[in-house]
Formats: sequence, C-alpha cells, structure tokens
Amino acid sequence: MYAERASRLPGAVVWSRVPGPPAPGADSGRAASGGGPGEPPATPVAAVLPDGCMDLLWTEGRLLVAGPDTGPYVPDEVSSGGGWAGVRFFPGTAPTYLGVPAGELRDRRVELTDLWAASEVRRLAARIDAADDPVTALEDVALRRAADTEQPDPVLLDVVAALDAGRPVARTADELGLGARQLHRRSLTAFGYGPKTLARVLRLQRALALARDGVPFAETALRAGFADQAHLARDVRELAGATLGELVARR
Repeated sequence: MYAERASRLPGAVVWSRVPGPPAPGADSGRAASGGGPGEPPATPVAAVLPDGCMDLLWTEGRLLVAGPDTGPYVPDEVSSGGGWAGVRFFPGTAPTYLGVPAGELRDRRVELTDLWAASEVRRLAARIDAADDPVTALEDVALRRAADTEQPDPVLLDVVAALDAGRPVARTADELGLGARQLHRRSLTAFGYGPKTLARVLRLQRALALARDGVPFAETALRAGFADQAHLARDVRELAGATLGELVARR
C-alpha cells in the first residue's frame, strides 16, 4: 500500500510503501512468478515515472538516493522486501541538500554511503530503524540536513515555475537573465538534465494530472501544452513506457 503527504520541508513530499496482498490477476514477470513452491506471488510495484525530483529513501537498515529519471523505473523491491519510505524533494533542491550534482545520479539509485560518510549513514539508518515511525524519522533527517546547508538557488526554483507554467525554454532564459548555455549547465547540476528535458517531464506530469481528473485526452493535450493528441501520445510513450490510458487505469 502506498501513501504520501506534504512534508514539513517546504515543497517536499513524504511517502511510504508497505507490503500488501498480491494484485488480482497478476500474470507476468515478478508479479506472477513469486518465489518457490508454497511461496506467495510477489506484489507488483508500479513504475516510477519521471517527475523532475530526487528522493532520499529508507528500507530496513539501508539509506539510498534516487536520482532524477528520464524514463520509467520499475523498482526491484517487492512485498517480501519489507517497507519503504522516502522524502521526495522539490525539483532542483536535492543536490543542495545532499551535496551531489543531480547529473551524477541521473537514472540511478545509489547507497547513501556513496555520498556521505559511512559511519554517519549507519548511525542515521540505525536511528530510523529503531523509531516508532520510520517515515517521520526519515523526514527529520531531511529537515536537519536542509537546516545545515545553504538554501537552494531561487533562480532554479523560478526555472521550475516558468517551465511548469508552459513557458518556452528560450523565453524562460531571457526572463531570468540567463544565457542558453548557462541555463543548460545549471540545469544539469540541479535537475540532472537540460531545461528542455525538464520541460517535457513537467508537461508529462501536467497531462497525467488532467487525464486522471477525467479530462478528455484531446483536451488534456492542449491544456498541458502539447501540439495535439498525437504529440501527447508520443511523449507519454517515450517518457513513461506506456499509453496515457494505461497510466490512468493503473491509478
């Protein structure tokens, strides 16, 4: 079962996933194979779609970081692997808090010990493991880290706001007083990819929100900023690995 809520860290989201019963009718891949004889089938885990964010992750004794995705990511973890929790940082903020350029983690999941001192990570993991509420304990780690670091560059937050509003990349750069190369370089560090890719990812998320609210796909395409419904279908397939109808049905 998946649940999320707004974090006490501005712009962030705290989420958790705990093992649940296998989905009815699961008939493919890990979802259908289960383990050995007598073992229950594994619970299928929905693909994580690109959203411009990075996550700090916890699962029983481990702390990891999920970098920015450019395509669908299907977690290996299934119901037998225990619960998971995460803090999903607002786009462009995690590199400041975690101390690593987003581009180095693009389409990757890495142990936090690869980024921070191993002794510190073990201490934090043990504290979260022992907490009555590991989700809140993980959030506390993120809050303390944010309090001990510089604040994210507000210009990069303006980039997210402008692109999420559908403004073209060139216009965004001009309005913020940035050259095209400067915007691209700073975007690689903050988001893990250039501003054009970020714009596509944010547009995908706008389309998903509209479609899941029941807006017809043709209208969704226009309101989200696509040229037409065919353009929407191509972009969704490329970024999410599925059709818009499949994504809406999975929710």
